[in-house]
Amino acid sequence: MGRSRKPPTEVLIVSFGYLHAPAPEADVVLDLRRAFRDPHVDPWLRELTGRDPLVRRAVLRTAGVRRLLRATARQVQAYAAGPSVEQVVVGSGCAGGRHRSVVVAEKLARRLRRRGHTVTVIHRDIHQPVVNR
Repeated sequence: MGRSRKPPTEVLIVSFGYLHAPAPEADVVLDLRRAFRDPHVDPWLRELTGRDPLVRRAVLRTAGVRRLLRATARQVQAYAAGPSVEQVVVGSGCAGGRHRSVVVAEKLARRLRRRGHTVTVIHRDIHQPVVNR
């Protein structure tokens, strides 16, 4: 008798800002605050979000971001391989939850969908006001 194949695991990705509320409970949490350049420091990008092409470009051109995306996709795959996992939750966090976390959440979702997963993305803090720092 052949082995039945496990259906693709559902993945929930929540982008968020640490300055608005604590990180959501998740299997994997990406803290993007210290390692990756913040588009917020650029006055031209500050009021935009990770859905804007200029912000996407700035984040994705930051050294290490694409490598992190590849590694995280592999990590989610490892969690999904577990025998009793129905959903994997990933938190993608930056300071305000409007720039880096949004771009990384969207790009990770795209990678995981290409691998057959059903992915839901929630941008918890994208509509919060820009944090003055």
